[in-house]
Amino acid sequence: MAFYRGNVVDLTDIREITADLPRSYEVLVRDRIKFRVGQIVYLAVAADEQTIGLGFPREERAAALAAEPDKFLPPRPSDERFQWIELNLAAVDYDELRELILDAWSMCVPKKVRAAYFGD
Repeated sequence: MAFYRGNVVDLTDIREITADLPRSYEVLVRDRIKFRVGQIVYLAVAADEQTIGLGFPREERAAALAAEPDKFLPPRPSDERFQWIELNLAAVDYDELRELILDAWSMCVPKKVRAAYFGD
């Protein structure tokens, strides 16, 4: 694991976490940084870089929003149909951010790629 630089996670941390994920790549779409596997976006950085949207199980979204409203924010109405949630970066540390990003990435890659990465 890399050395953690400070208290607030940011785009540098996100890039560090995603750098070695198989099949993951960064794109710029309408001035927004997004991370994809194939054509599937699993993480999108807000323009102000204070929040991110990421893949998240739809069936767990309501519970996460209710339990930690300072951390999790609902997706835009147009994204509610997707497995997606918004995250306030100021409310998470590096380890939690890494776990959430790995979970989002895991939802997009084939099972064999996920198993190889995690050594299952």
